[in-house]
Amino acid sequence: MTTKGGNVYSDEAIPKGAFFVFGREDAGLPMHILSANPERCLRIPMIDDARSLNLSNSVAIAAYEALRQWDFPGLKGTSDIISNP
Repeated sequence: MTTKGGNVYSDEAIPKGAFFVFGREDAGLPMHILSANPERCLRIPMIDDARSLNLSNSVAIAAYEALRQWDFPGLKGTSDIISNP
């Protein structure tokens, strides 16, 4: 995950067993990782004036998207809340 990625995270199929790599908030990923894997560099869309998102927010977005694509394995699929008819 990088602000320099050409592909939006939600447009890509995340294969089972995949893992994400995140850089430091102040520096991002090292250039040798980015240049060796340009097709795998994903980004989260942001407003133009934003430098980056908080790292924990970025991790949550990426992890939730992977779980969503994998149909939330091992997570409770129903709600305990009963709605009014």
